[in-house]
Amino acid sequence: MKEEVIKSPWKAFMKQRRMGLNDFIQKIANNSYACKHPEVQSILKISQPQEPELMNANPSPPPSPSQQINLGPSSNPHAKPSDFHFLKVIGKGSFGKVLLARHKAEEAFYAVKVLQKKAILKKKEEKHIMSERNVLLKNVKHPFLVGLHFSFQTADKLYFVLDYINGGELFYHLQRERCFLEPRARFYAAEIASALGYLHSLNIVYRDLKPENILLDSQGHIVLTDFGLCKENIEHNGTTSTFCGTPEYLAPEVLHKQPYDRTVDWWCLGAVLYEMLYGLPPFYSRNTAEMYDNILNKPLQLKPNITNSARHLLEGLLQKDRTKRLGAKDDFMEIKNHVFFSLINWDDLINKKITPPFNPNVSGPSDLRHFDPEFTEEPVPNSIGRSPDSILITASVKEAAEAFLGFSCAPPMDSFL
Repeated sequence: MKEEVIKSPWKAFMKQRRMGLNDFIQKIANNSYACKHPEVQSILKISQPQEPELMNANPSPPPSPSQQINLGPSSNPHAKPSDFHFLKVIGKGSFGKVLLARHKAEEAFYAVKVLQKKAILKKKEEKHIMSERNVLLKNVKHPFLVGLHFSFQTADKLYFVLDYINGGELFYHLQRERCFLEPRARFYAAEIASALGYLHSLNIVYRDLKPENILLDSQGHIVLTDFGLCKENIEHNGTTSTFCGTPEYLAPEVLHKQPYDRTVDWWCLGAVLYEMLYGLPPFYSRNTAEMYDNILNKPLQLKPNITNSARHLLEGLLQKDRTKRLGAKDDFMEIKNHVFFSLINWDDLINKKITPPFNPNVSGPSDLRHFDPEFTEEPVPNSIGRSPDSILITASVKEAAEAFLGFSCAPPMDSFL
């Protein structure tokens, strides 16, 4: 049975955590009290974003073939769903599910992310799906980023074949323990910062750091996952302006609809570190308008049960003015050199020579104790493993298929060496 450790306001907070930003905005748009708040009214007035609208309540029809994305020929055209035994649902998202699967020929276990093309096209999210695929292709050289083995598609679905990580979401462990002691929080924050620093070195801004997107592997090391909101080609001092992320972790500049840069990730690191130490994000409120107002205007309040170095780091990361935020001048090096991390040997960290403070103690791939039963108790849909020849090809399915030409791929083999 699930251990009941969450009391109000934690219970209410956890209940709504998996809500996407689009659903969240629709909820507050229907809340007359929240919409009267001037800050919320301003936030809801999204004007001409430069990327596909994440907030559109009435999405326009799927793009015509002339507008569809073509990333070139597939480098793995022979993969198909019937290559796998799909065993368990281990996660869910806006566009599909993540399943534990065993490759029939290799006898290897993978996490296979299966996405519905129609759902992606309906919300005009194909650009972000392709961005996720591109970022995954670059991740294989870093130990704290989930690896993509290959991707393929059928007429109506996309398949990411990913590393299977079964130590549980950081969110799941926080939910059970409510907060962590400072040494454990420091270890996780260091590995997360290392992963973010690597993405920034590739000119990628992550934009959606939260405990649900941070996994633990079987030994207890961090693995960052879900790159759907990553923004590529953001060079040092480069900015973007799309309103996206997860409500509790939105940086002030994002809420203000101002251009923002890679320091948005350091704000999110501060929010996650704060949550690891205190149990809730720094400006959380059950009242939507109040939470947004807190992020924008309320001074950071830190209880006295943390060290001075942790306090100083949180104050630097959760600086509302991004130009004064820790990381604004020298990015990851500023975080790496902060006194809070003085006990971390970064070479040992990147080589996984530091023993994690918590061991998930999983017995093998079939050990699902750290996955939420909400997922694992759900039956695996029969349609997940269908091959293209078993699908009735309709006009809409054909249109969906054409939208993702070039999705199927495999990273270069030497990338894994």
